[in-house]
Amino acid sequence: METLLAPFQQPFMVDAMTTGALIGAVCAVLSCYLVLKGWALMGDAISHAVLPGIVLAHIAGIPLPLGAFGTGLLCAVSTGFIKTHSRIREDTVMGVVFTGLFAAGLVLFAWVQGNASLQSDLHLDHILYGNILGVTKDLMFNTRVTVVAVLAALLIARRDLLLFCFDPAHARSIGLHTTFLNYLLLTLLALVIVVALQAVGLILVIAMLVTPGCVGHLMSDSFGRMMAVSVSTAVFSSVFGLYLSYHLDASPGASIVLTQSALFLAAFLWAPKHGVLRKQRFAPDAGGAAGGNP
Repeated sequence: METLLAPFQQPFMVDAMTTGALIGAVCAVLSCYLVLKGWALMGDAISHAVLPGIVLAHIAGIPLPLGAFGTGLLCAVSTGFIKTHSRIREDTVMGVVFTGLFAAGLVLFAWVQGNASLQSDLHLDHILYGNILGVTKDLMFNTRVTVVAVLAALLIARRDLLLFCFDPAHARSIGLHTTFLNYLLLTLLALVIVVALQAVGLILVIAMLVTPGCVGHLMSDSFGRMMAVSVSTAVFSSVFGLYLSYHLDASPGASIVLTQSALFLAAFLWAPKHGVLRKQRFAPDAGGAAGGNP
């Protein structure tokens, strides 16, 4: 029993689980809106686009989150602008914008690493994988403040955002400021990504912004229940994934993602209404019906 409870007796593990659960919860809430809006790729795009901002902030000697937020928001705004003023589909624009910014970030990163005068201590691994087991008190405080602020904004604009994501044309017809709602959602998304990147890294942020919403969507047709399922699975994945990584000596981020993937697979197969196996089990026997007595 002592071995099983060992992770909860380590202060660094408790801090990691707390931070992971908070980030997972706020990402899960955003994930529901992104899945409903069809913006799953937007989280991926902004996550990649923050790299040049991080490197430029490092060069300028300013806080890295400021640079990351700036280029993340630039990616979101540029995507909306190009989509509005061209005939290109939004998902295609996302791919063009975020790959261009990510490539620029890689070029800047290579230049910084090769420039001895900058004395760089910036490592790409920290950006890709984060350091959730080494979260600082400052990062935990920033995470809590960001989570509260983002959830408060989403709560205040919940109904308007829900209608905007579900049916933007109807939202516009009843007088909602859809442009404001569009950029509000993008700004909140960029803010969460910047904070989450410092703790969990690029790869885990993408999974946290996509998988929980997909699980909730499979498990329920109600947006409220969808959000509850998404948050529950995200928090569970964060805590249980870190718990497994402690005992298996595995990567914390990978363990969390694998836990989320396992929950998605379970929902895909056995969701009460939309699970593949459940639908096959309760499907009407077409052959039997056709061969019945006249």
